[in-house]
Amino acid sequence: MLILRLVLLLVALLLVLSGGMYVFTRDRHYLKFAWQTLRFVVLLLLVFALLFVLERYVLVGWLAIL
Repeated sequence: MLILRLVLLLVALLLVLSGGMYVFTRDRHYLKFAWQTLRFVVLLLLVFALLFVLERYVLVGWLAIL
């Protein structure tokens, strides 16, 4: 969980910096980069959530069999 929090903190910092760079330079590449980063992080969080749920159900199912 600590690593996940660190990743989320770094991504938040990256998004803020990309937004700030867009405001100062008006270069749309920074917005595109921020959008791609946000999509990747949401996908990564969904994968972690799915693995967490699967782990819970597998462990509960395994204990019910025993």
